[in-house]
Amino acid sequence: MAFPCNQFGKQEPGTDEEVLEFVRAKGANFPVYSKIDVNGEQACELYRHLRTSSNLAGGDIEWNFAKFLVNRDGSVIEHHGPGVSPLESIQNFRRFI
Repeated sequence: MAFPCNQFGKQEPGTDEEVLEFVRAKGANFPVYSKIDVNGEQACELYRHLRTSSNLAGGDIEWNFAKFLVNRDGSVIEHHGPGVSPLESIQNFRRFI
């Protein structure tokens, strides 16, 4: 799942429709939701929970393409920053199942 955010260098300035069109053109075939804030006072409830329940310990997400591993029960397992590829995140997740 992807949650676009314009809090990182204003990299997502478009509308939800424009963002979706862009990611589909790049081959993304996963759910893409409306733009949200992930840090600060206006952070959405989901990201507040992810940040406090992961190894971020409530800290801010540092940059785009953060990944959170969540198990089948909905428990947050781990946060990976943008330097970790989605494939690496999935491989890391396998050690928890």
